[in-house]
Amino acid sequence: MAARILIVDDNPTNLKLACDLLEIEGYQIEKANDAEEALSIIGKTQFDLVLMDIELPGMDGLALTRLLKETPATQQIPVVALTAFAMKGDDQKAFQAGCAGYITKPIDTRKFPQQIAEYLTKPLANEGKAL
Repeated sequence: MAARILIVDDNPTNLKLACDLLEIEGYQIEKANDAEEALSIIGKTQFDLVLMDIELPGMDGLALTRLLKETPATQQIPVVALTAFAMKGDDQKAFQAGCAGYITKPIDTRKFPQQIAEYLTKPLANEGKAL
């Protein structure tokens, strides 16, 4: 069975690119435009990985990640931060919020599927590492 991935991003172009790249690899993809939509989807479906944009309207991606990590039903789902705002220290903020990894945007279309595969095969071994 293909891994189920939720991609949370409010930018339609980034969302489409990530979805397209991962669907080609055979993953089952769900998408959400904001934290509230993501929570609704997560409440109905089990995911193997969540790709989380940090800058979201309303509740930001780090707040949503903290919420997921505090909730017993979702705390085991690896969350990988996706952000275009790669400032010094942002990776540490992501890891402190509970993210298993950190990928900067624009994503490298050649590396992205392999990065995701690595997070899916060794989510605990990659805890706190940017790939």
